[in-house]
Amino acid sequence: MPFSDEIRAIRERDPAARTTIEILLTYPGLHAIVLHRLASWLFRRGRRLLARFVSHLARGWTGIEIHPGATIGRGLFIDHGMGVVIGETTIIGDDVTLYQGVTLGGTGKQRGKRHPTVENQAVVGVGSSVLGAVTIGTGARVGAGAVVLRDVPPHTTAVGVPARAVVWRDPTGGDRPAGAPGRYERLPDPDRDTMTALIQRVDELEAKIRALTNQEPGVNAQAGNFRPRMTDQRPASDWAAPEPGFDGERSEHVINRGV
Repeated sequence: MPFSDEIRAIRERDPAARTTIEILLTYPGLHAIVLHRLASWLFRRGRRLLARFVSHLARGWTGIEIHPGATIGRGLFIDHGMGVVIGETTIIGDDVTLYQGVTLGGTGKQRGKRHPTVENQAVVGVGSSVLGAVTIGTGARVGAGAVVLRDVPPHTTAVGVPARAVVWRDPTGGDRPAGAPGRYERLPDPDRDTMTALIQRVDELEAKIRALTNQEPGVNAQAGNFRPRMTDQRPASDWAAPEPGFDGERSEHVINRGV
C-alpha cells in the first residue's frame, strides 16, 4: 500500500488510531505528507510554480506548511499538525515525530542549506522552533516550547529558551522490558550546579549563625532579637559624656561655619 510506512507510524505512535480507514480519512498529517510527495515530485522536475501551488492547497486543507523543496524520509508522523512549518532546505530522516506548532525554519536570507536536519527517530515537541542549519541527532528529543539554535547530540533531550541539553539517554541500556526507556544520565548544567552550590553555602551560613546564637546567653534567634555584640561594653552614660578637653562652643562654631 502507498504510504504504508506513514500509516504504520501513526498506528504505532498514536493510541487513538484504531483502523486504517480512520487514519486515511481523518489524519491531516498523513494528508500533508501525501500532497508533499506530489509537490516534491513536481519541484524536482522544474515545475516549481505548480509545486508551490500544490503546497499552498495542502496548507489550506491541513494547516501544515511543507515547502516542496524539503526532503522527508519514511515514517514521518505529524501529530495533530496545525501550525507545523517545514522550510525549503529541511532534511527529515526516517521515523521522525513532529507535534503541532513545530517550526523547522531558517535564519537570515542566505541561499543554500539554511534549515534544520532532523535525523532518524527524533522527536520535536509541541510549539518548538528549530532555527538555522542545525542538526537534531538520531533519537534526540526537543521539549515543548524550546527554541533550538545549536546542534542537539544523538539520544539527548534539549529543553528551554534557548534550548540546552539536559538529559542523555543510553540507547544500549542493557536488558529492560520491551518499550521501556533506556538508562538516563544527566548532562553537566553549569547554571544548576551554581545554584546548588549557593544553596549549600546559604545552608552552611545559617547553621553557623544558629550555632553562634545558641552560645549567646539570653538570645533567641527565633524571636528575631539577635544583635551583633559591641566590642565596647561601656554604659550608655559614658557614651553621652563629653570626652576630656571637648569644647562644645568650638565644635558648634566649626559646624555652623561648615569648616
